[in-house]
Amino acid sequence: MIRSFVFSQKQGNLVSQDISLDLLKVFLADDGVQFWVDASESSDEEVKRLLEGVFGFHPLAIEDCLTISERPKVDEYDTYVFMVIHAVDYSHNTRKFVTKELNLFIGQNFLVTVHRDAMPCVAATMDRIIKHAPTVARAPDRLTYTILNFLLEGYDPSLEEMSMEIAELEQRVIHSPTMDVLTEVTYLKAEVQRLRQIVWPQREVLARLGHGQFKIVRSHMLPYYRDLLDQLVRITDLTDNYRDSLTNILQIHLNLQQSRVNQTIKVLTVLATLAMPVLIVTSFYGMNVQHWPTLQASTAYAYYWIFGVTALSTLLVYAYLRRRGWW
Repeated sequence: MIRSFVFSQKQGNLVSQDISLDLLKVFLADDGVQFWVDASESSDEEVKRLLEGVFGFHPLAIEDCLTISERPKVDEYDTYVFMVIHAVDYSHNTRKFVTKELNLFIGQNFLVTVHRDAMPCVAATMDRIIKHAPTVARAPDRLTYTILNFLLEGYDPSLEEMSMEIAELEQRVIHSPTMDVLTEVTYLKAEVQRLRQIVWPQREVLARLGHGQFKIVRSHMLPYYRDLLDQLVRITDLTDNYRDSLTNILQIHLNLQQSRVNQTIKVLTVLATLAMPVLIVTSFYGMNVQHWPTLQASTAYAYYWIFGVTALSTLLVYAYLRRRGWW
């Protein structure tokens, strides 16, 4: 679906919306208006007809719109700037970060956005335009900032979901540890690394916009774009914190496992130590010793003697271990 909004050049008031592609060509030559065209969930033929037939954008930029790109970018052409950036959504069920690509063509009097999936940042910007267009539509760079700001704000729910996942995992490790923890920690670390790989390259894109490398962005808008860069830096720092937290959880899990192993070894060692008197006495009794005190006694008396010696020896060893604090 292709939607369009036409604004007055000076005040940014909404003049018209959802006009035909033929009429867009007419408005494109009018210096008194500016407009925003959004192509959402449209076929490749519709997108190509819009980008090539109406605006005549560069074929390489059009090709980037029609193919999914995992890496953000920003390129400057003669009369416009082409930018690729990604929104992020975290699914609690699948426990994966899902990216949505947003392509933007920013000109002197127009903004064209292309995306295959519905994007909350675009819907929120449209809603604000309908309520009060002059606050966001005074110029394409201002409108672009609004969309990008909503896009980065959309990262917060995903980050909160990830934070909750890590907190729940930490509680599980401490209170009810299982062998699945190692698998979950490894999986979440991979997802956090994926989020970092998504966010980090976008810092370079916004840094170029915020540092005034493109004439399309007016000088008084540069602080706003630098604020977007600060948001990305904050998100990057959070991913680093998540990675460190997962590393700490993994270390706690391994320490707890090692502690359990040590406790098991301790119990087995104590049992083996307690069994030593039994082994010594019974082994010695099994030897053919001529002067063993029970050789001339009855069989029952001999067993009583053996049991008594082993029981007494075991109690003495047990008392010694308790006194030394080994048990």
